[in-house]
Amino acid sequence: MAIPATQMRPGMIIKHNNDLHLVFTVEHRTPGNLRAFIQAKLRNIRTGAMFEHRFRSSDPIEKITVDEIPMEYLYQDGDSYCFMNTENYEQTHLSKDTLGDSVDYLTPNLQIKVEFYDGKAVGIELPQIVELTVVETEPGLKSATASSVTKPAKTETGLVVQVPPFINEGEKIRVDTAEGAYLSRA
Repeated sequence: MAIPATQMRPGMIIKHNNDLHLVFTVEHRTPGNLRAFIQAKLRNIRTGAMFEHRFRSSDPIEKITVDEIPMEYLYQDGDSYCFMNTENYEQTHLSKDTLGDSVDYLTPNLQIKVEFYDGKAVGIELPQIVELTVVETEPGLKSATASSVTKPAKTETGLVVQVPPFINEGEKIRVDTAEGAYLSRA
Protein backbone atom coordinates (compact mmCIF):
# COMPACT_ATOMS: atom_id res chain seq x y z
CA MET A 1 0.00 0.00 0.00
CA ALA A 2 1.62 3.26 -1.13
CA ILE A 3 1.29 6.40 0.99
CA PRO A 4 2.92 9.83 0.55
CA ALA A 5 6.07 10.44 2.63
CA THR A 6 4.21 13.08 4.66
CA GLN A 7 2.02 10.33 6.22
CA MET A 8 5.00 8.31 7.51
CA ARG A 9 4.92 7.83 11.31
CA PRO A 10 7.34 6.37 13.89
CA GLY A 11 6.73 2.66 14.47
CA MET A 12 5.63 1.98 10.87
CA ILE A 13 7.31 -0.73 8.84
CA ILE A 14 8.05 0.37 5.28
CA LYS A 15 9.70 -1.17 2.22
CA HIS A 16 12.67 0.93 1.07
CA ASN A 17 15.29 -0.25 -1.46
CA ASN A 18 13.63 -3.72 -1.51
CA ASP A 19 14.25 -4.18 2.23
CA LEU A 20 12.00 -3.83 5.28
CA HIS A 21 12.72 -0.89 7.58
CA LEU A 22 11.27 0.25 10.90
CA VAL A 23 10.65 4.02 11.08
CA PHE A 24 12.19 5.52 14.25
CA THR A 25 11.78 9.27 13.81
CA VAL A 26 10.14 11.47 11.20
CA GLU A 27 10.86 15.18 10.82
CA HIS A 28 9.12 17.44 8.30
CA ARG A 29 11.50 20.21 7.15
CA THR A 30 10.85 23.28 5.01
CA PRO A 31 14.14 25.13 4.54
CA GLY A 32 13.78 28.73 3.33
CA ASN A 33 12.92 28.92 -0.34
CA LEU A 34 13.70 25.24 -1.05
CA ARG A 35 11.19 22.42 -1.40
CA ALA A 36 9.95 20.67 1.75
CA PHE A 37 11.31 17.23 2.58
CA ILE A 38 10.93 14.49 5.18
CA GLN A 39 14.00 13.47 7.20
CA ALA A 40 13.46 9.94 8.56
CA LYS A 41 15.59 7.72 10.77
CA LEU A 42 15.19 4.09 9.70
CA ARG A 43 16.39 0.70 11.00
CA ASN A 44 16.89 -2.13 8.54
CA ILE A 45 14.98 -5.10 9.99
CA ARG A 46 17.24 -7.71 8.35
CA THR A 47 20.64 -6.20 9.26
CA GLY A 48 19.72 -3.97 12.21
CA ALA A 49 21.63 -1.03 10.68
CA MET A 50 20.34 2.48 11.53
CA PHE A 51 20.52 5.30 9.00
CA GLU A 52 18.83 8.55 8.04
CA HIS A 53 17.17 9.10 4.69
CA ARG A 54 15.62 12.13 3.01
CA PHE A 55 12.30 11.69 1.22
CA ARG A 56 10.61 14.31 -0.98
CA SER A 57 7.12 15.17 0.28
CA SER A 58 5.53 13.59 -2.79
CA ASP A 59 7.59 10.34 -2.75
CA PRO A 60 5.39 7.24 -2.56
CA ILE A 61 6.26 5.07 0.47
CA GLU A 62 5.28 1.41 0.51
CA LYS A 63 3.76 0.75 3.94
CA ILE A 64 3.98 -2.89 5.02
CA THR A 65 1.13 -4.43 6.98
CA VAL A 66 2.36 -6.80 9.66
CA ASP A 67 0.39 -9.33 11.68
CA GLU A 68 0.56 -8.60 15.41
CA ILE A 69 0.10 -11.66 17.61
CA PRO A 70 -0.24 -11.25 21.40
CA MET A 71 2.46 -13.27 23.15
CA GLU A 72 4.07 -13.68 26.55
CA TYR A 73 7.84 -13.57 27.11
CA LEU A 74 8.98 -16.75 28.88
CA TYR A 75 12.78 -17.01 29.15
CA GLN A 76 16.20 -16.38 27.59
CA ASP A 77 18.39 -19.24 26.34
CA GLY A 78 21.78 -17.81 25.29
CA ASP A 79 21.09 -15.40 22.40
CA SER A 80 17.60 -16.83 21.87
CA TYR A 81 14.48 -15.41 23.54
CA CYS A 82 11.39 -17.60 23.92
CA PHE A 83 7.85 -16.23 23.48
CA MET A 84 4.56 -18.12 23.85
CA ASN A 85 1.40 -17.44 21.86
CA THR A 86 -1.29 -16.79 24.49
CA GLU A 87 -4.05 -18.31 22.30
CA ASN A 88 -2.62 -21.65 21.13
CA TYR A 89 0.44 -21.97 23.44
CA GLU A 90 2.91 -22.35 20.53
CA GLN A 91 6.42 -21.13 21.30
CA THR A 92 8.48 -18.83 19.07
CA HIS A 93 12.21 -18.20 19.51
CA LEU A 94 13.65 -14.84 18.40
CA SER A 95 17.33 -13.94 18.26
CA LYS A 96 18.95 -10.93 19.92
CA ASP A 97 19.66 -9.54 16.41
CA THR A 98 15.93 -9.47 15.62
CA LEU A 99 14.97 -7.91 18.96
CA GLY A 100 17.75 -5.31 19.20
CA ASP A 101 17.59 -2.99 22.23
CA SER A 102 14.15 -4.25 23.29
CA VAL A 103 15.82 -7.15 25.15
CA ASP A 104 16.64 -4.64 27.92
CA TYR A 105 12.93 -4.42 28.79
CA LEU A 106 11.99 -8.13 28.71
CA THR A 107 10.99 -9.63 32.06
CA PRO A 108 9.36 -13.07 32.46
CA ASN A 109 5.57 -13.12 31.87
CA LEU A 110 5.62 -9.72 30.09
CA GLN A 111 2.68 -9.41 27.66
CA ILE A 112 3.83 -8.09 24.25
CA LYS A 113 2.91 -8.22 20.57
CA VAL A 114 5.18 -10.05 18.13
CA GLU A 115 5.08 -8.67 14.58
CA PHE A 116 5.06 -11.20 11.71
CA TYR A 117 5.61 -10.50 8.00
CA ASP A 118 5.21 -13.38 5.50
CA GLY A 119 5.11 -15.84 8.41
CA LYS A 120 8.47 -14.65 9.77
CA ALA A 121 8.84 -12.74 13.05
CA VAL A 122 10.36 -9.31 12.28
CA GLY A 123 10.13 -7.62 15.69
CA ILE A 124 8.14 -6.97 18.83
CA GLU A 125 5.99 -4.14 20.10
CA LEU A 126 6.72 -3.45 23.76
CA PRO A 127 4.23 -1.89 26.17
CA GLN A 128 4.85 1.84 26.70
CA ILE A 129 5.87 1.32 30.35
CA VAL A 130 7.55 -1.67 32.03
CA GLU A 131 8.31 -2.34 35.70
CA LEU A 132 11.90 -3.34 36.48
CA THR A 133 13.64 -4.16 39.76
CA VAL A 134 16.79 -2.20 40.68
CA VAL A 135 19.60 -4.68 41.45
CA GLU A 136 22.56 -2.33 41.81
CA THR A 137 22.84 1.37 42.73
CA GLU A 138 24.57 3.66 45.20
CA PRO A 139 22.94 3.86 48.65
CA GLY A 140 19.94 6.19 48.78
CA LEU A 141 19.80 9.40 50.79
CA LYS A 142 17.05 9.68 53.41
CA SER A 143 16.60 13.41 52.98
CA ALA A 144 16.75 13.33 49.17
CA THR A 145 13.72 14.66 47.36
CA ALA A 146 13.05 14.74 43.63
CA SER A 147 15.49 17.14 42.00
CA SER A 148 17.65 17.36 38.91
CA VAL A 149 20.35 15.21 40.58
CA THR A 150 20.37 11.59 39.37
CA LYS A 151 22.44 8.45 39.84
CA PRO A 152 22.83 5.34 37.66
CA ALA A 153 20.84 2.23 38.63
CA LYS A 154 21.27 -1.21 37.06
CA THR A 155 18.03 -3.17 36.60
CA GLU A 156 17.37 -6.91 36.58
CA THR A 157 17.66 -7.00 32.76
CA GLY A 158 21.03 -5.22 32.68
CA LEU A 159 19.57 -1.87 31.56
CA VAL A 160 21.18 1.14 33.28
CA VAL A 161 18.73 3.97 34.01
CA GLN A 162 19.34 7.38 35.61
CA VAL A 163 17.18 7.54 38.77
CA PRO A 164 16.61 10.08 41.60
CA PRO A 165 18.85 9.67 44.68
CA PHE A 166 16.04 8.25 46.89
CA ILE A 167 15.77 4.98 44.86
CA ASN A 168 17.43 1.97 46.58
CA GLU A 169 18.37 -1.56 45.56
CA GLY A 170 15.46 -4.00 45.46
CA GLU A 171 12.85 -1.34 44.59
CA LYS A 172 10.65 -1.63 41.51
CA ILE A 173 10.69 1.33 39.12
CA ARG A 174 8.62 2.20 36.05
CA VAL A 175 10.64 2.76 32.87
CA ASP A 176 9.50 4.34 29.58
CA THR A 177 10.42 1.86 26.80
CA ALA A 178 10.56 4.53 24.07
CA GLU A 179 13.35 6.54 25.73
CA GLY A 180 14.70 4.17 28.40
CA ALA A 181 13.99 6.81 31.03
CA TYR A 182 12.89 6.51 34.68
CA LEU A 183 9.27 7.55 35.26
CA SER A 184 8.39 6.70 38.87
CA ARG A 185 8.43 4.08 41.60
CA ALA A 186 6.19 1.11 40.89
